[in-house]
Amino acid sequence: MHTTIGVRRLESMFGVVNRMMAKSIHIHVKRIRPKPSVVFDTYWKFADERQKIFFKRLNGESGRWTDDPILRVYKFTNAYRVADRVSQYLIKDVIYTGSQEPRELLFRILLFKLFNKIETWEAIRTEVGQITYSEYSFNAYNQILERERRKGNSIYSSAYIMASGSTSFGKKFKHQNHLALLDLIIQDGVAEKLSMLPTMEQLYVLLKTYPTIGSFLAYQYAIDINYSTLTNFSEMEFVKAGPGAIDGIKKCFVSIGEYSEEDIIKWMADIQCEQFERLGLKFLTLWGRNLQLIDIQNLFCEVDKYSRIAHPDIVGKSNRTRIKQKYIDRKLGPIDFSLPPKWEINSPKPL
Repeated sequence: MHTTIGVRRLESMFGVVNRMMAKSIHIHVKRIRPKPSVVFDTYWKFADERQKIFFKRLNGESGRWTDDPILRVYKFTNAYRVADRVSQYLIKDVIYTGSQEPRELLFRILLFKLFNKIETWEAIRTEVGQITYSEYSFNAYNQILERERRKGNSIYSSAYIMASGSTSFGKKFKHQNHLALLDLIIQDGVAEKLSMLPTMEQLYVLLKTYPTIGSFLAYQYAIDINYSTLTNFSEMEFVKAGPGAIDGIKKCFVSIGEYSEEDIIKWMADIQCEQFERLGLKFLTLWGRNLQLIDIQNLFCEVDKYSRIAHPDIVGKSNRTRIKQKYIDRKLGPIDFSLPPKWEINSPKPL
């Protein structure tokens, strides 16, 4: 997947990219346009290969899923965010298991996402049974989480960096502050307000008004809430670039010109079909669903990591040089795959 592009090849690509930029439906053309780097092609090749691995797993194929040496050694998320293990658990075991009453539904989603860890959710469920806001007790949940912490179990996922919230809520431990945050959001009637929000951006803005929820988390939580029946926004209407995506964008482009990182993500979504065709790649969509803005954003994060090995001479904003997590085959067996019913592609069949 690591391809060196000569100067003439790169100049030619700049011309193609600029012409495609001019046809973009999402953004207005600005005077100074982005200039791709050698990592630009790697982005599309990575997305294609990672999606092929997903379908090989889904189809139950055994043996080596890829010949790419980097993908074989290191851990990367799926091309589609919704296909990842945590998102799948959220959809099947949190969102669509239990009451669909707005307050109960939002409570479950945010409780899960504050820790973003399946094991933490299951530890709580083992103790309390069905997880409901109507029977929620700060003291009971605090004791469960404190026991897990004392056992040496990490109750938070390493995927997101969560602010402690101590200055806002004054609790001793991080998980106590986050339980207080959850209670505040529910008591503020946010669940009841969601149906009145006309856009995903307004949901994002609303979430950002709460302590410890910054730009990145507000966008991620908006996507998670939108998997449910609480809202029904298009994943193509709004995006916010996170730190990892900004690193990936910096590597994929020599310069982004007068465009913002969000402009770049929207443009990449617009031109995805042309780029796969240009590179001779037969990209396997999610049963006709093209990569959405959230997927394009996440892929920039993953390509940032991939490029640390594939393009070590090209640095991002953070200057990170290593990939921390290695791939471990957990022998989980066939994937029990599910999508939000409102997408109307909820019964996927192997290719």
